[in-house]
Amino acid sequence: MNGCAWIKVEQLKPYHAHKEEMIKINKGKRFQQAVDAVEEFLRRAKGKDQTSSHTSADDKNRRNSSEERSRPNSGDEKRKLSLSEGKVKKNVGEGKKRVTSGSSERGSKCLKRAQEQSPRKRGRPPKDEKPAVCYQAITKKLKICEEETGSTSIQAADSTAVNGSITPTDKKIGFLGLGLMGSGIVSNLLKMGHTVTVWNRTAEKEGARLGRTPAEVVSTCDITFACVSDPKAAKDLVLGPSGVLQGIRPGKCYVDMSTVDADTVTELAQVIVSRGGRFLEAPVSGNQQLSNDGMLVILAAGDRGLYEDCSSCFQAMGKTSFFLGEVGNAAKMMLIVNMVQGSFMATIAEGLTLAQVTGQSQQTLLDILNQGQLASIFLDQKCQNILQGNFKPDFYLKYIQKDLRLAIALGDAVNHPTPMAAAANEVYKRAKALDQSDNDMSAVYRAYIH
Repeated sequence: MNGCAWIKVEQLKPYHAHKEEMIKINKGKRFQQAVDAVEEFLRRAKGKDQTSSHTSADDKNRRNSSEERSRPNSGDEKRKLSLSEGKVKKNVGEGKKRVTSGSSERGSKCLKRAQEQSPRKRGRPPKDEKPAVCYQAITKKLKICEEETGSTSIQAADSTAVNGSITPTDKKIGFLGLGLMGSGIVSNLLKMGHTVTVWNRTAEKEGARLGRTPAEVVSTCDITFACVSDPKAAKDLVLGPSGVLQGIRPGKCYVDMSTVDADTVTELAQVIVSRGGRFLEAPVSGNQQLSNDGMLVILAAGDRGLYEDCSSCFQAMGKTSFFLGEVGNAAKMMLIVNMVQGSFMATIAEGLTLAQVTGQSQQTLLDILNQGQLASIFLDQKCQNILQGNFKPDFYLKYIQKDLRLAIALGDAVNHPTPMAAAANEVYKRAKALDQSDNDMSAVYRAYIH
């Protein structure tokens, strides 16, 4: 069903009451398109209601005018009056029909949509059923289908889940790595109707080991994505025992979404291509929440044809994607992006601690920043983490420190100074020494107060 999506009842909110709040929180292109569509719908509905109102008023005026002209003075006039009133009543009836049609058009569409969604298309609905409701509350369940190969294929239990214009590819998709980012990515692939075969190197994650080996997943899928923690994990996944390389055959596609250095991704591309495979690097900018929301920014480089083949997958997991040319470019760009982000986070922590030791309100500092040019969701969320002492990981501190280290090395390779990143890196190393590695990056704040 085009233009429709499943949504839980408890997630529904009145549009006008929450419009401004939601616009501030959701700045993605898709959300803005949704707002524009709602506004257009309301504008059209208002126009139809006004048209219906005018039609009713015009009919009433015509009736009054007719009655004035046909006031009876004789038997003939009485007969004329009778004929005139008959016509007026007919016109009024037609007017009422037009009003009903105009004002209930939305209800009719909703009823039709509800009937299409229901397996029962005919017959009178039960008394306790409300046929004009346009939504149904469902809990999306995933079903795990054991295939002959022994690997596990996960499908959405509702195969009609298609988000707007996203038509899922008919290619078989594999995914290796179900960490903070990978789990959200896979969930969104499933929601958009893709069939995904998964494997995770840590057996206890997601409650079960959902695939036997990376090689098996690659051999049974057309396109396999991977998202792991660092260069060593990325190499082990491809080159290790029962690794990706063992499942690569001519035409098999491998997309590495890990944030690693350019040298690592170039090496992986070479070995994949040497076996006849196709390679694309596609690291993502974002965090766990953006991954869950399907709002990641994807930076891709390598096989342009493969990039196009991944279109529906990238639409499912992200709000936008960039193709940056040859292999290595995406890795470099990703490290630069995370270098800026990590340095900014350290500066935020430094500012909040300086406010505290000089007797200034940290909350007031946040309020001031949120009213200025630095205002952003990132700034607000990370400051709230610090003020509340809540460092549940949305982006692991150890990974942002890894990215800073790799970005500094990137600068060294081309003899470019990175003093700000180097200073921030030292603060994160201090936080790691304070056992903050597995907390959110905002826990760098603790490096300043200990």
